[in-house]
Amino acid sequence: MKLTDDMQRVVLEQRLGFHATVCADGTPNLSPKGTTSVYDDEHLRSPRTIENLRTNPAIEVNVVDPIVRKGYRFKGTATLHDGDDVHRRALELLRERDYGDYEERLRLIVLIRVERAEPLTSPAYDVGHTADELAAQYLEHYRLLHG
Repeated sequence: MKLTDDMQRVVLEQRLGFHATVCADGTPNLSPKGTTSVYDDEHLRSPRTIENLRTNPAIEVNVVDPIVRKGYRFKGTATLHDGDDVHRRALELLRERDYGDYEERLRLIVLIRVERAEPLTSPAYDVGHTADELAAQYLEHYRLLHG
């Protein structure tokens, strides 16, 4: 499936994605990844969450803008890359997108072929709140939290 411009924008702006995989014992594993990025218009990439994906390549990634409470859920299949063209291109993209500090730590790249994507929105929208209202509310919330 093709990633829309808005899907790519949210991923590139937020950078933080929550990656869900399945452990060998069948239990879920949810891991935040601060280097979630767009590889091309059909793939996301992530550098970790490796062991579970060696056993089961199914993955879901959620990326949400915490201010407006909107984002996307991406479901797909992961492939692992080390030293190949995909790995080299992913490292180039990291440098271009100002993630260069992570490059030394990335031995493997997880490339996720997105098979399905769905919007994620807060239930606040269901009761009539707007993005502007939620942005004002959460900007104030975070301002108070962090002074």
